[in-house]
Amino acid sequence: MDVSSFNINITSEDPERLVAFYRDVVGLPLNDRGDAFLVGPEAQILIDGHSETKGAAKEPQRVLINMFVTDIAKEQAALEAKGVKFIRDQGKEYWGGIISTFPDPDGNYLQLIEFRP
Repeated sequence: MDVSSFNINITSEDPERLVAFYRDVVGLPLNDRGDAFLVGPEAQILIDGHSETKGAAKEPQRVLINMFVTDIAKEQAALEAKGVKFIRDQGKEYWGGIISTFPDPDGNYLQLIEFRP
């Protein structure tokens, strides 16, 4: 398979609210076209509506949006200062990861991960 790009498409009953959260709270930059958020050098998050998406995520742990960061304490503090509530606070994994998890307004789980082998 020769994949030329990668994005995660998050659908919502209220896509404008999610766009505002990812832009204004999480602080992700938009791509050149202004239609998706850049996450790292190769991936993007696209937010859109869908006729069958209703309410909050039913199983938010099913798809985890992982964002690897160099300073998890700094990034988490910045998000908390904007009112983000974390459901996992810098939990340590056996493989060297430190993970903090927070929901977006639709209940989808995002994770900050700092890798310290």
